[in-house]
Amino acid sequence: MEATGRASRRQLCPPGTMWLVLAYLLSYLLTSSKAKVFSRCELTKVLNDFGLDGFRGYNLADWICLAYYTSGFNTAAVDHEADGSTNNGIFQISSRKWCKTLTPNGLNLCRMYCTDLLNENLKDSVVCIMKIAQEPQGLGLWEAWRHHCQGKDLTDWVDGCDF
Repeated sequence: MEATGRASRRQLCPPGTMWLVLAYLLSYLLTSSKAKVFSRCELTKVLNDFGLDGFRGYNLADWICLAYYTSGFNTAAVDHEADGSTNNGIFQISSRKWCKTLTPNGLNLCRMYCTDLLNENLKDSVVCIMKIAQEPQGLGLWEAWRHHCQGKDLTDWVDGCDF
């Protein structure tokens, strides 16, 4: 009976896989410990300091609206999709195309690990969204932005914020 238990464990967990899973979980825990949920005005100032106001025709309110509807301003947000991909960080950047996970299938056009998008230092997230915004669809690549932000008066998103 003991040999049967070991055999079934080997089939469920090939050699080395457990170490990869543990390494990924550890890296996630380490980065999420530096995670932050920004306030609206705090995020407005940070994104302004990165030069996003007016980038590719989008004002700060567009970026703030996007961040709110994708992650609630939470840098540690991770959404797991049915195909095994993830949407990561404050802007929910997809591992299908933009960042690298343990799955070798993704394109990784931002040339970074998805876990790099999960901490309070938004540099990697901003670098990546600037690349995404240069795509023909721009912020329209995000369904949340199309439904909640595009074509709407977004001035309330930055009103009262000093930046």
